[in-house]
Amino acid sequence: MISVVGCHAAGEVGDVIVGGVLPPAGATMYEKMRTMEREHDHIRKFLLCEPRGSVARHVNLIVPSTRGDCDVGLIIMEPTEYVPMSGSNTIASVTVLLETGILPMTEPTTVVRLDMPGGVVTATASCRGGKCESVEFENVPCFAHELDARIDVEGLGQISVDIAYGGMFFAIVDALALGYRVEPSEARQLAELGERIRTAARAQLDVVHPENPGIRGVSIVQFDQPYQGSGKVTRNTCIVAPGRADRSPTGTGTSARMAVLHARGQMQVGDELVHSSFIGSEFRGRIKAETLVGGRPAIISALRGSAWITGFHNYVLDTTDPFPEGYVVADTWGVTGKTTQ
Repeated sequence: MISVVGCHAAGEVGDVIVGGVLPPAGATMYEKMRTMEREHDHIRKFLLCEPRGSVARHVNLIVPSTRGDCDVGLIIMEPTEYVPMSGSNTIASVTVLLETGILPMTEPTTVVRLDMPGGVVTATASCRGGKCESVEFENVPCFAHELDARIDVEGLGQISVDIAYGGMFFAIVDALALGYRVEPSEARQLAELGERIRTAARAQLDVVHPENPGIRGVSIVQFDQPYQGSGKVTRNTCIVAPGRADRSPTGTGTSARMAVLHARGQMQVGDELVHSSFIGSEFRGRIKAETLVGGRPAIISALRGSAWITGFHNYVLDTTDPFPEGYVVADTWGVTGKTTQ
């Protein structure tokens, strides 16, 4: 039996495994993530694929920290990959940790330090009446990898994208330049287009984290409206592989875009980016400081959002079930119908 607490952050499902799965081997959380991917991926497929899951779900595994300065470790499993960091999943996991009593809650704020594959993430939860009302976390250092990179995309020809790291690599696209307004009615079109751009970017651009060569390749395509200015709402959508729109504004995507806006001189330390998703939910990001990653300019960003518990579930596997790792069908499983990138 695998016990899971259902949760969503700003509309994006980020369920949390709280029992039934042993911690994978590894001296660091990054190594544990790779062990999970290499040796225990059937758990990800079991919970994410149909008939138990869906493409619109992520699952987070809480494990003991590998560091003495962190409260817990966290491994994030997404529909096609394991990612070093995710903002919505961080917010959901902290909310579950505190509201279920896995970690003690103190009011008005509780600080939780997370040992994550991408680095240490410090989250500060605003708490009242036993409820985690919001979570603000300081993200891992984020940076613009390449501005105005040119790629050839099937059906579009050559387009320009900005490549940035916000905890995973993003290809950031000016939606207006391609004739889109980033409206909910465009979700299916942008999901299909985003997958074409992502696969083109992965094939044509050598994108590698300067301090961890195991983190490489574009994971997500982000379509943006023009930046409206500090504190003003800007619409975006991120296309999660294998091709569906993130229901939240995407925390790592918000950090990646702030890194690009900072590199272009459009945001400074202290400025705020309010991202709004297709469903109207918001994450608030701000640049806390400047730093360096592998010798290149980078930022320290903070993201704030809220999450809500949706249920408590126990999953089992009948020995006669013909789908022990689930299945995917292209009509609902994004665009490509794949479970890996």
